[in-house]
Amino acid sequence: MDEHMTVPRDIADALRDAIEAKDDARLDALLDPLPPSEALRLMLNLGPEVREEAFRVMTSDLVAELVEEAPSELAADFIGAMDVERAAEVLDELASYVQADVIGEMNTAAADAVLAKMDAENAADVRRLAEYDEETAGGLMSAETFSFPEAATVRTVIQRMADDEDRFDRYRAQNPYVLDDAGRLVGVVSLRALLSSRRATPLAEVMIPPISVSAQETLDGLEDLFDEHRCLALPVCDADGRLAGVVTRAAVTEALAERAESESLRRQGVIGDELRSMPLRIRSGRRLAWLSINIVLNIIAASVIAAYEATIAAVIAIAVFLPMVSDMSGCSGNQAVGVTMRELSLGLVRPVDAFRVWLKEISVGLVNGLALGLLIGLVAWIWKGNPWLGLVIGTAMAINTMIAVSIGGVVPLLLKRLGQDPAAASGPLLTTITDMAGFFLVLSLATLMMPLLA
Repeated sequence: MDEHMTVPRDIADALRDAIEAKDDARLDALLDPLPPSEALRLMLNLGPEVREEAFRVMTSDLVAELVEEAPSELAADFIGAMDVERAAEVLDELASYVQADVIGEMNTAAADAVLAKMDAENAADVRRLAEYDEETAGGLMSAETFSFPEAATVRTVIQRMADDEDRFDRYRAQNPYVLDDAGRLVGVVSLRALLSSRRATPLAEVMIPPISVSAQETLDGLEDLFDEHRCLALPVCDADGRLAGVVTRAAVTEALAERAESESLRRQGVIGDELRSMPLRIRSGRRLAWLSINIVLNIIAASVIAAYEATIAAVIAIAVFLPMVSDMSGCSGNQAVGVTMRELSLGLVRPVDAFRVWLKEISVGLVNGLALGLLIGLVAWIWKGNPWLGLVIGTAMAINTMIAVSIGGVVPLLLKRLGQDPAAASGPLLTTITDMAGFFLVLSLATLMMPLLA
């Protein structure tokens, strides 16, 4: 048997033995050398009851590493399965932004119970971070800041770095920030200035004006700022200019990746952060809700074909081209959806720009529709030797392509205007309408020209 298959099984058996023996040292020795993702995978494979027992046995810092590695929804399930005291102990080991993400996924009663048992300062930070939208600087920032009063000296900073090494690890991306008596950000000290200055020098003499962001700054705005400035972190200030936290380049990159992944999953009908470790009822219910809507929409599209059954029976060749017309138009529409979703995410278009977007798309649809219609029309003509069949199929393709790009370009903006999720809903609407329109155009044109086709 392959070595890579036997080792995980051996580790899994050893994990179960250590859990049964309540041997936290053995668990730590087994899991600590592994990459966090591999340790999490092994824990998920143990099953819920064994995993919950493992979390009771493990050291809190090891559990915290696994919670931090897990997606927020799964991490919330881990925390929710623990008793309140244990959950608070584990969360206190994590950075504030991770705490906020996990607490945000829990129901209100459970979250309040855990917060009540957490360190008071940590709990206050979590409640403060929870007030911000998750795709703003406030929602992405960490409340832990490497900050000092104006009167502090270079020696103060260096001494703190040396004395509080474990805590300093959380400040790794930060420069020392300088605050006035009201907690307002007034400067930042570069590491070069810190190391080249005399120890007794006040920070006010070596600091430079800070580049900061508002707590309400959007994710896309943060992306632009990090592209513009070569820094690992930016301080975040509230409306009064007080230092509220720090957002890192890594946090913004991760948030952008999560947003892209989430939009991709929603377009495929996966709602929420589904993982196969979740209960069958939840996974099945989420998928079925999406599939039920789609089957209704497909029945509606199929009803158009049923209404023209006699036409299809008379000209069998039409049945071959029906899926081509609908599928190719759907592809054109999906291209338009993709461009609109990208421009929405970049802030380049808003719902009020729907007419301008339509004008841009209809011009592309006209050119591409004529090209695709001519191509498929020639194929139909050559295949059956009937130019009228080519005219029917080509005309339907051209018109349906224009319809598809119009829908694909504009519908996401309209859904955004209505407060709906454009990524999740645009696909089904586009598919249904292009199918119905494609079937109707081909079959109605064929019916009108039946004497020339038969």
